[in-house]
Amino acid sequence: MEMVKSAMAVVLVLVAMVPSLEAIESPQYTVVHWESEFEIREYRAGAWMSAPVKDISFEKATRNGFHRLFQYIQGANLNYSRIAMTAPVLTSIVPGAGPLHSSAYFVSFYLPVKFQASPPTPLPELNLKPYTWDSHYIAVRKFSGFARDSNIVQEAQKLATSLSKSSWANSTSEESSYAYSIAQYNSPFQWVGRVNEIWVDVNATGLEGDNGSEIATY
Repeated sequence: MEMVKSAMAVVLVLVAMVPSLEAIESPQYTVVHWESEFEIREYRAGAWMSAPVKDISFEKATRNGFHRLFQYIQGANLNYSRIAMTAPVLTSIVPGAGPLHSSAYFVSFYLPVKFQASPPTPLPELNLKPYTWDSHYIAVRKFSGFARDSNIVQEAQKLATSLSKSSWANSTSEESSYAYSIAQYNSPFQWVGRVNEIWVDVNATGLEGDNGSEIATY
């Protein structure tokens, strides 16, 4: 019965995200380069909470990780703190892997400003790990519909192809801990107007000779 209640709670919070998506917090960034098929963002430093997951399926890994993160933001932490939902939910894949080959993922939740400096400590059984990323550049490709095991590899390959034809060719960051990440912004119950993104860490070499230093800040 408790598992049913927990599952229903996850459903309710995801449904609640739909009308308020524009109002919830997201990591801040500046667009420093834009092309029709991708953009380069400079993200500010920020604190996240991450759930490591071992699973062959990207979709199952995301559900597993988000379920644990949802328990954490609902109060399963040593402070019993309630934490507001943020976007996106980020699923990162380890280097050299993909949904059909990987067993290692990290599902991550961006911490609201209120908890950036001192995140509540998660209960040990949730196996969550806080981490802070430094300011860095990310190449982003948007795609609609649902992020599935069947399409995320193709979307990542499209981003790689676009980068290879641009000034950002050979700019993929060697310091990145992940091959690429999938950012999801919508409830699974939203069928229209869905927004997903493929993220790949890049370094600043692509900015050399680029006239558009700052396009927009979010």
